[in-house]
Amino acid sequence: MSRRRGPRITEPGASGATPAKEDSNVRTSLIGTVFVVAAWLAAPSASIADGDDVRALTEESRKAADALLGQVRGELVKALESSGPLRAIVACKYGVPEMSSFMSRKTGWRVSRVSLKPRNPALGAPDAWEQRVLVSFEQRQARGEKGDAMEFGEVVHEPAGRFFRYMKALPLAPLCMNCHGPAESLSEAVRAQLSIEYPHDRAVGHQIGQIRGGVTVKRPLD
Repeated sequence: MSRRRGPRITEPGASGATPAKEDSNVRTSLIGTVFVVAAWLAAPSASIADGDDVRALTEESRKAADALLGQVRGELVKALESSGPLRAIVACKYGVPEMSSFMSRKTGWRVSRVSLKPRNPALGAPDAWEQRVLVSFEQRQARGEKGDAMEFGEVVHEPAGRFFRYMKALPLAPLCMNCHGPAESLSEAVRAQLSIEYPHDRAVGHQIGQIRGGVTVKRPLD
């Protein structure tokens, strides 16, 4: 099990296009919008290189998480406004994983989204550390803490070396209710599309503001 080496951080901080065409459009748009942000995040901080400054590590990891969330929200808003929730499902399936992968390659960190009830288990299933943090987020929210200000970071020792691990809570936004809300509230078209694109989907049944996952950052320190 990972060993904690730092304080708990809780500071605020329908279209007629085919799926193939949608995929291509999403990829082109996402790669262009994320390039500048990812290149900026790739520059290491001297203070972090010199030691395990948990506060600095947290701040830079938060920037990466916020950058990813900003890009994802921008694409989803654009998709919903242009063609509705069916287009947003395509953007989530094809574009968002590519955006996460692209940012991870540029920063040298693993930056992704995970959930205890993932839509795509192959990409969104949490590891043991992430499961523990997600459960703690749910417990903190149950005690009255606001989800949009919730985060946690610590230095851990793993067989592969030392890492700084960070997670920012991902509460459900109103625009996401079209695809993540209670199953009975989803349109027939959305339910049909989800059953095709995500046969193992567990990411429905949420309410606005409920934590449905988190953005996770894993940074090597050695």
